[in-house]
Amino acid sequence: MKKILFLLLLTLVSCYQVEHNCKDFKTGKFEFSQEINGKKVTSTFERTDHLQIETFNGKTDTANIRWVNDCEFVLQKLHPKNRLEKKAISMKIISTKDKTYIFEYAFVGDNKKQRGAVKKISD
Repeated sequence: MKKILFLLLLTLVSCYQVEHNCKDFKTGKFEFSQEINGKKVTSTFERTDHLQIETFNGKTDTANIRWVNDCEFVLQKLHPKNRLEKKAISMKIISTKDKTYIFEYAFVGDNKKQRGAVKKISD
């Protein structure tokens, strides 16, 4: 009976696997939406192998990308305007599905992580 229960549990666990097609999201044009002060705001960004160019509220920022592995990278703004913008941001794609990925991010060295979702809008 224990063997049957164990095999059933193993089967159920193995049927649910988180998708990790991170390579599909290394480059392209993307959209990120979030709620700030009760209002939904959206930014768009284009990512190449080494750069990410983001537009938010009519302003454009460029960041260097250093890939740690297929699912993790570090963003560093090229032209920071203050001390906070000088801090690098660690990004980790934790799951993918179709044209969307869920990620965790935090300033490098900071344990307070946040999550977000990004949609790929073109290659």
